Amino acid sequence: MANGDRVLLWRHGQTDWNIVNRFQGHSDIPLNDVGVYQAQHAARLLAGMKPTAIVSSDLGRARRTAQELADLVHLPVSVDSDLRETNGGLWEGRTGRENREADWANFVRWIDGDDNPAGETGETRSQVANRAVAAIERALAAGGEKQLLIVATHGGTARCVLGKLLGLPQSHWGVIGGLSNAAWSILQKNPRGWHLVEHNAGSLPEPIYGEESGAEPNLR
Repeated sequence: MANGDRVLLWRHGQTDWNIVNRFQGHSDIPLNDVGVYQAQHAARLLAGMKPTAIVSSDLGRARRTAQELADLVHLPVSVDSDLRETNGGLWEGRTGRENREADWANFVRWIDGDDNPAGETGETRSQVANRAVAAIERALAAGGEKQLLIVATHGGTARCVLGKLLGLPQSHWGVIGGLSNAAWSILQKNPRGWHLVEHNAGSLPEPIYGEESGAEPNLR
């Protein structure tokens, strides 16, 4: 990767599980009709930025989001499973409320940013960050100069990537706000490393559904 390269982390459009705050993780939940519209609207804006490459998580909600842009700019979508959302283990398919009731201590620790495995049998945040950053580095290595790499991924994965590339202590990754569905963040490489130039961009403020599938008010 070279100085001046940019990485745009693009969260997938809305799913039915997002609306009810259900932990998706590796579950392959499709976009709903609103999510398709969000992806199409965002794609029109991103096309004007003249992306040089598109890489996507292999999960259908991210791939469909990426394809809306690919169809406009006539670029192929490379697929990398290392850009998946966190494996949520036993938490997948449950709402934040249900996970608090079933596994309070571990779930709240994880929401607060600890590096414990999600859902007992799932992944830690550091594991997600390491695999997703490696996928981004592979995609950048395959490109040329002054790239704008579009990365279609997931809210939790995007936060882990941001925290790692910005060099934040893992205990502080939670200070990075979430991404609304089909919104994005942009990182740019300079001689001192990566810096954040946009965050949660793309539209007027939207609700952030499924804030890592744990954001239910007044329950903590």
